[in-house]
Amino acid sequence: MTGWTADRIPDQRGRVAVVTGANSGLGLVTATELARRGAHVVLAVRDTAAGERAALRIGGDTEVRELDLASLDSVRAFAAGLADDHPAIDLLVNNAGVVLLGPRRTSADGFELQFATNVLGHFALTGLLLDNLAAAGDARVVSLSSITHRNAHLDFDDLMSERRYRATTAYGRSKLATTVLGVELDRRLRAAGSPIVGVLAHPGVTRTNLTPRAWEHRGRFGQVIARVGLLATQSVEQGALPQLHAATAPGVRGGQFFGPSRLWETMGPVTEARFGREAADPAIGKRLWAAAEQLTGVTYL
Repeated sequence: MTGWTADRIPDQRGRVAVVTGANSGLGLVTATELARRGAHVVLAVRDTAAGERAALRIGGDTEVRELDLASLDSVRAFAAGLADDHPAIDLLVNNAGVVLLGPRRTSADGFELQFATNVLGHFALTGLLLDNLAAAGDARVVSLSSITHRNAHLDFDDLMSERRYRATTAYGRSKLATTVLGVELDRRLRAAGSPIVGVLAHPGVTRTNLTPRAWEHRGRFGQVIARVGLLATQSVEQGALPQLHAATAPGVRGGQFFGPSRLWETMGPVTEARFGREAADPAIGKRLWAAAEQLTGVTYL
């Protein structure tokens, strides 16, 4: 793994890869590198016009499909169309996300927006595509975590932050939930004898379009803070390497977690990352999985 770069991605010809949020940031870099290696890449995006612009920039073998992870109806429609057109799916990168949206907002289904998008949309999408992933024989599902998950706590009595809302807390909770479900997915895949590999990654502290958006609601001062913060981050190309490694590197095992290796995993070359205490707790995994099934109506494994 030492010095791993995108140039070490194996040949992806003949493989179908789905990348959520592929029109910008980490998703765009991930889709670009997979297409560069010959994969047929599905850009799963909320804004199809932005997706088409990204596809032109990427080149290669790509297609754009509409997916709004904050709407379970959209997730179901996307999954149904994709499953019909691609009976076997080799890779699902659950990359898309929203962060720090200011005042509390809700999704089309009434869920707190960060939890709906980052957690429940991807949970439902994975379940709805599970048969197609299994048909590929050696498929992988990559769940995108964050170092913020280590300081977060899941309040099962208030998963949607209705009683008390703070944007940063809700975001950290959503990334912890994503991580918990990613680890639990691996447990269940192995228990079921599935050929699918569930793996996780985080980008450290990376310059993406989400960074300035996170502060835009705080006015001119927030914009200054965002610009200063960008100086202490790594490039999006570097930040995408952990998820590209998780998605493509030979020998990756289910349940592994990859991230940057330097400065408390904020930046640097790819290495195995450290889970927070709650993320790896089987009891929490089982409880959150049951809650996700109930909230989404999607049951699997």
